[in-house]
Amino acid sequence: MRLFVSVDLPDELAEPIADIQTTLEDASGLNFVDPTQAHLTLKFLGEVTEDRVPALESELEAAVADADLDPFSVRFAGLGVFPDLEYISVVWLGVETGGEQLRQLHEAIEARTTAMGFDPESHDFTPHVTLARMEHAGGKDLVQRVVRNRAPTVGKMRVESIRLTESTLETDGPVYSTVRRIPLR
Repeated sequence: MRLFVSVDLPDELAEPIADIQTTLEDASGLNFVDPTQAHLTLKFLGEVTEDRVPALESELEAAVADADLDPFSVRFAGLGVFPDLEYISVVWLGVETGGEQLRQLHEAIEARTTAMGFDPESHDFTPHVTLARMEHAGGKDLVQRVVRNRAPTVGKMRVESIRLTESTLETDGPVYSTVRRIPLR
């Protein structure tokens, strides 16, 4: 099973995300994420055998308890790229408020999952929603222009749970299914 831990965006944010993607649709080389599947990844776990899932679920419950957070609001705004504007691999939507709580969740999940033997993150955690992945640099100039000149506000949501998500890669893109939803407090 290919797994990750996420916060799912509500359906009402799919349209504003699609609107942002429209501003980039002429950028050659971009593969857009389906806005109806938009999520914020807290931890990518990779391939996990089914026999490890119960222990993983228990550790995620403990991580949520460690983070000690009540449900909170997140406001999505601004655009960015990874790793930088000269070499773009991912175009993302940023987090304007709620980032500190998302970092607390990430750190608690990171501590618990690395103790289980999962690989630690190789970079600092930046809360974001992936909008597109760049296959080649054909549309780099347009992406740079949009990221530098637009700071869209998409909306906000209430984070009440995290989700252990299975990603099944299909020819039309990934299909996500919930393995377990773990509520905050």
